[in-house]
Amino acid sequence: MKKRAVKNQRHDTVLMTGNEAIAEAAVQAGCDFYAGYPITPQNELTAGMARRMTDSGRIFIQSESELAAINMIFGASCAGARAMTSSSSPGISLKQEGISYIAGCRLPAVIVNIMRGGPGLGNIAPSQADYFQATKGGGHGDYRCIVLAPSSAQEAVELTMLAFDLADEYRTPVILLGDGILGQSMEPVNFVQAKRMQNSVRHKRKIKKPWALTGAKNRPPNVIKSLMLKPGELEELNKLLQKIYEEIAKKQLRYEALECEDAELIIVAYGTTSRIARATVQNLRKKNKRVGLLRPISLWPFPISVLRHYSNNTGKFLVVEMSAGQMVEDVERAVGPRAQVSFYGRTVGGVPTQKEIAVEARKLL
Repeated sequence: MKKRAVKNQRHDTVLMTGNEAIAEAAVQAGCDFYAGYPITPQNELTAGMARRMTDSGRIFIQSESELAAINMIFGASCAGARAMTSSSSPGISLKQEGISYIAGCRLPAVIVNIMRGGPGLGNIAPSQADYFQATKGGGHGDYRCIVLAPSSAQEAVELTMLAFDLADEYRTPVILLGDGILGQSMEPVNFVQAKRMQNSVRHKRKIKKPWALTGAKNRPPNVIKSLMLKPGELEELNKLLQKIYEEIAKKQLRYEALECEDAELIIVAYGTTSRIARATVQNLRKKNKRVGLLRPISLWPFPISVLRHYSNNTGKFLVVEMSAGQMVEDVERAVGPRAQVSFYGRTVGGVPTQKEIAVEARKLL
């Protein structure tokens, strides 16, 4: 991120990578504390936070490991800070125990995953193969994370700002799930527009945190823990968590539907892949092919009710991912026996092309 861009970004549209845009959005959203460890393809995000957090007089730590980073986020959040960490796939795997602890302690945190190829160390190419990890918990125990999937640098800015608000409101970890293409590609970003959008969607307010560990000079001491050994104590926490997740599922569903009302075939895709699918839909529509696009923006909560609605009129769905088909299960669960669900995907750096998606779509029409 160039200093010139930082100087002008309050008023102008600037050209930034997705990683840099997320970093700046976090700072503008009031992130107080960042801890992370370098890993490709999200290194520009860590570098951006190092520069901007220091400039803003806030705390940046390049930790000695991913394990250290997530536990620093745990501690900072306990103290009431708006805390964020970021990494890429193997690094996020190392953070899973800490994420479970954060969820179990009902702490807000923002966690960014710029996905790369796997399993194992894999490669540094873009991927969407961390869908299961992000949406099904990832760590141990009965917990969920809100998962937001931007498809552009501009949307990454908007969803990063939203992520901090949601984390504070529900006292829960929020995952921003991108991929190497989103993180590395440069696009125009307007921060004024993003802030204006957030102000119109949510009431901008400083959420009070009476539960935080800020010293007990003028109040009874607070206790934050996830180790609960008294009979029934942990079960009560789990009941409370499930109640919160039910509320999130009702109120925080996000998606985009394009040309779905009369579609004979609906393509379901998220993130970078959805942009390719969108162009495919637009081209097929010009050829009088009734194809639509359903783009989940919140991967959890997943737009089950929306897909179920469209399955009443649409007999076929085509799921397109940069994975071996992880989102397929959620689509099948949503539409049930009402419709046929097919899949086309590429893995570990393979990116579906418009031509490839169009060929698969024509097979189903």
